[in-house]
Amino acid sequence: MTKYKMTIAYDGTRYGGWQSQINTTSIQTVIQNALSIVLRIKTCVIASGRTDAGVHALGQIAHFACSETI
Repeated sequence: MTKYKMTIAYDGTRYGGWQSQINTTSIQTVIQNALSIVLRIKTCVIASGRTDAGVHALGQIAHFACSETI
């Protein structure tokens, strides 16, 4: 399994922070859903830190693992 590093930036105005939550849309959920569509496998994204609701990020580091060759 290979780990892939991502450097991401986002405007968190309309999101409930980084971490996936049941009652609001999170950045983690949006990125995981997009990767799962592109890679065609369920994907879990782990970030180096979390942001609160409405907080933006510039240069946040995250990674995901994938057994398939990308």
